Amino acid sequence: MKLKRWLALALALATAATLTACSTPTGGDTGGDAGTPSGSPAPSGSQAVAESDMQYVKDKGTLVVGMTDFAPMDYKDENGEWIGFDADMAKAFAESLGVEVEFLEINWDNKLMELDTKGIDVIWNGMTINDEVEAGASVSEPYCRNGQVVVVPVDKAEDYQTQESLSGLNFAVENGSAGAEQLDALGLSYVAKSTQADALMEVASGASDACVIDLLMAGAMIGEGTSYPDLTYTVQLNDEEYGVAFRQGSDLTEAFNTFWKEAYDTGTVMETATTYGVQESVIEK
Repeated sequence: MKLKRWLALALALATAATLTACSTPTGGDTGGDAGTPSGSPAPSGSQAVAESDMQYVKDKGTLVVGMTDFAPMDYKDENGEWIGFDADMAKAFAESLGVEVEFLEINWDNKLMELDTKGIDVIWNGMTINDEVEAGASVSEPYCRNGQVVVVPVDKAEDYQTQESLSGLNFAVENGSAGAEQLDALGLSYVAKSTQADALMEVASGASDACVIDLLMAGAMIGEGTSYPDLTYTVQLNDEEYGVAFRQGSDLTEAFNTFWKEAYDTGTVMETATTYGVQESVIEK
């Protein structure tokens, strides 16, 4: 009789242990979110709540600005320091966040990838707002007007005053730029260069017949009293607006828009723009 009672007790204990084990969520972790279904992994990656991009920048103490050598927006002075309309305003924006600014020259064709992988925190370099940029980044309100213009030697300018007259020219243009986009649309051939400055030098050296660069750059870099007095621009291919790009969903975008409006109201924007000769292109706020 005692043996039977002992067997019955053992069976009951085994059954209870089995039921307890079955009621425990897969993996045995009962400390997770009560709202997470049993057996479901915690959200991660794109499913996780997005972190504050502003806090990320503040925590590391630097705002990394992706740019290229592009006067009058970003270029180096005689001491090797980055200056220009965009560079100076980027320094002021970083200061408003309480962080240091770091300028990083990038391959312009890879700008969105650099931003997405956190190689940089912002694209700020006279960037034309277009469908590709708006699809791959969070873009600020526009701050400058611009256009793509054709640059040729002064002694040949009379021959190239219309889009139709451009056929047959050998162009140089920055790879992945708005200028390249315009040449593609016109079906004109070109050699792709790393920067607009390189494209300009192609024409100055006679290696290319013409190049397409930003109107703002043409105003600062070519013509009488500039580095390229024997070059001029003729045809303007389009009208554009510049914007600043942050990562998709970034809270830095709104922070920039607020900063820019305040800097415009206090006169900082126009004072800086006048220093670099781009005041006529600034969009009123």
